[in-house]
Parts: sequence; structure tokens; C-alpha cells
Amino acid sequence: MPPDPALLAASAVAWRRFAGLLLGTAAAMGLVVLAFVTILDPYGLRAAPGRAPGPIMDLNQRFMYPQVVRGGAYDAAVFGTSTARLLDPQGLDRAFGGRFANLAMNAATPWEQTQLARLFLTRAPAKAVLFGLDAPWCEAQADVKRLTFRPFPPWLYREPPDWTAPFRQWNQQSVEIAGRVLLHALGRMPVRIRGDGYEVFTPPEASYDAARAAAHIHGDGTAPDGQTDLGAPFPALPWLDELLGLVPADGLALVAFMPVNVAAQPRPGSAAAAREEICKARVAEIARRHGATLVDFRIPSVVTRDDTNYWDALHYRLPIAARIVADLRRAVEERRDDPDGVYRVLAAPSGGGK
Repeated sequence: MPPDPALLAASAVAWRRFAGLLLGTAAAMGLVVLAFVTILDPYGLRAAPGRAPGPIMDLNQRFMYPQVVRGGAYDAAVFGTSTARLLDPQGLDRAFGGRFANLAMNAATPWEQTQLARLFLTRAPAKAVLFGLDAPWCEAQADVKRLTFRPFPPWLYREPPDWTAPFRQWNQQSVEIAGRVLLHALGRMPVRIRGDGYEVFTPPEASYDAARAAAHIHGDGTAPDGQTDLGAPFPALPWLDELLGLVPADGLALVAFMPVNVAAQPRPGSAAAAREEICKARVAEIARRHGATLVDFRIPSVVTRDDTNYWDALHYRLPIAARIVADLRRAVEERRDDPDGVYRVLAAPSGGGK
């Protein structure tokens, strides 16, 4: 018996209604989600001078720090990796004046650091900047190794944000961060990182175990070889040259090779050590050209040889962070190497200002 045309027509109408209801519900839910994220603004797209950014509720600083810049509350900043994250902005304020934010990011590549620093330096005149340099700045592949496994959102670094930015937040991660922002507003969740970007990410000092730290420092028993081709290029250094050129003439420009443990430094006399010295000399040329101060802590010294100053080969303890700030101030004021050999001043301006 053939199907009843009336029943087929009714069934088709029912399915169309069901599909329309399903699609309409999905669209409505999507718009609600978009509105939720847009209103809570988890990445601070609406942040601007006079409009403070929201709380930092995600540990991926690559998504969080552009809003710190856009908020306009800071006229000085630190850029670098985790080797610069323990430099307290409040201590830097006292040492150099200005209102510092610490915008160093875990394992940030030179390219990632450059994107954030450029955003900061092109928005408003900076009173002071500190670039904390590590080995990747001297790598021959720095222009290829631009990203890590951590997501990096180029759209958050555009100034001003384009019209597509709100729609780029239309995803599960953004909803989660927006939810944290709401919980913080309700007093149910603390901020992940202080508003000026500073976070003590190392374990509590009271829990320090020297034997365990030594095991982390010397786990492989060898110093890194690094790049050994003395003629290989330094593709990241032009980026540093550009950034220093954006610092106002009356601003303070500081560059520092950060003090990693000697276990993380090239072996003295090796080809890797020779290449690193070439890199430092190139950075010194750039610093002198822009009237910047270049301080080298990345040398064997009483600080870097003492394993009890470190949690692992890269990360020093809080007292060393305070010492670095004090030493940077001395280096700027005295413009000479440390008498105890803790740092070298590789470049210094001949007069005041930048």
C-alpha cells in the first residue's frame, strides 16, 4: 500500500519545524554565550585609560597582559620570560620612579615578547622599560621559533582591536575565563595574578630544600652546548633594536641578561660561550646606539655559582630578585661593573635620560 501523501506532507512539516526549532535554539544559545563573554570582557578589549581592565583570571599571560597595557595605569614595564617574573614592580617603582608593570611571560619567545613590548611602547610614551634577556635572544632560529605550545592570540595585540575581536572570544576557553571573572566579582574566586602582572610563581621560601634544588639544577650533569656556529645570525636582535628606538629620549631604557645558574650557562672556553659573547657585544652596540644601559648578570659569579640561590638552573629565589633590582639601580647610577663581579655594565649612556 503506497504511503499516504498527506501523512508524508505532515511528517515533512514536523521535521522542518523541529529543525527550525533546533537551529533557532542553538542560535539563541550562541548569542547568549557571545553576550555573556562580551559583557564580562575577560581579555579587557574595552580597557583604556580611565577604564580599568578586569581581573587577571587566566595563567596564560599571553591572553591577559594586553589589557594591562591598554588600561594605561602603567608608564613603565618589564618584558622577558620567567627569569624576570620575580622582579617586583613595587621595588622597581622605588628604584627608578614611574609605575611599573611586570609583563614577563613564562617561556615567552623573543617574538612574543616583542609583540607585547611594541603594544606597550606605541600606546603612550614610556617612562622606563626593562628587557630581561635570555639565551633565545641569541639563537640563530629565533625568527623561526616564534611560538611555543602555549596559544598566542595575535588579535589581542592589534591596536586598536578590530571588529572581529569580540567574535574571536566565542569559544569554550573564553566562556571559562568569563565565568571566572563573574565568580571573582561575586567574591567567590581570587585573582590568578596581581593587577600589575606580578606573581610569585616559585614555591614558598619556607619550603626550600637545597638538596632537591641541586638535583633540579644538575639533573643532567652537563652545561648546555647551545648554538656553536660563530657566524650564524642573530635574527631577534633587530627586534630589540626597534623596541629600544621606541623608548622616548627622556625615558630609562634598561637591558639585562638575567642571572641563570652556571649550570645553564655555556661552558667557559666553548664555542657556545664564544657565540654568546658575540651576541652580548651586538646587544651592547644596540644599547649604546639608543642610550640604553646594558647589564650582564649571565656570568659566573658568587650569585650564579651558589646553588642555594636557585630553585632550578633558571629560577632564582626571592632574595636574589630583590638584589637584582638593587644592582640594576647601582648599575644605572654608577655605570661600572660590580666590584664583587656579580654583574658587568656592557653599555651605559654618557648623560642623563635614555
